[in-house]
Amino acid sequence: MTIERRLSGIVLAAGAGSRMGRPKALMRDGAGNPWVQSAVELLRGAGCDDVTVVLGAAAAEARGLVPAGALVVEVPDWATGQAASLRAGLAAVVARGGEAAAADARGEAAPAAPAPAPADARGEAAPAAPAPDAVLITLVDLPELPVSVAQRVVDGGLGPGILRQAVFGGRPGHPVLIGRDHWPALLAQLAAPSEADRGARPYLVAHGVTAVECADLSPGDDVDTP
Repeated sequence: MTIERRLSGIVLAAGAGSRMGRPKALMRDGAGNPWVQSAVELLRGAGCDDVTVVLGAAAAEARGLVPAGALVVEVPDWATGQAASLRAGLAAVVARGGEAAAADARGEAAPAAPAPAPADARGEAAPAAPAPDAVLITLVDLPELPVSVAQRVVDGGLGPGILRQAVFGGRPGHPVLIGRDHWPALLAQLAAPSEADRGARPYLVAHGVTAVECADLSPGDDVDTP
């Protein structure tokens, strides 16, 4: 019997882009395409059934650049660090349908994490969805990243226990694939003040993330300056 797997995507696009001079969620490439559009298309190209975009700085303006069909979560404490954005995005995915599954997988109660209600770019509430088996996470400041990188990370298989990360010449990068078995513990760790600026990296290292080498496909560099 074939088991149908579901995959959700998260784009982290909340930062102020201080070195860039403006929020990265507002940036466009040389052809005029919004970076946030490229990030959503990357995740969709890798097979994501739904994509949530996490906005913070200039959220009202950035919302207008989010492609149709993608969901939007605004995180009020985005300035505290990447952990707040990741926590908000993951909590929104959980709230849409994965909460019970995430708790059951660990044999514990679902974490009490802030879960901003996901909505589409027009601000309409997102409908409930079946619980995904995993989430694929990328950053908005990777406009040159080819979809082949995301596909390679996902091609290793989907499942609730999966933990995979693209690396470039051994350097950790994005996307990152995190199965739902990991969500409760990761959400709890992201809520710790000491993790505010470190994102998921400590959790990935501690839990033996599988590195997926992608240097033959892309350098994997993010864009921090104009």
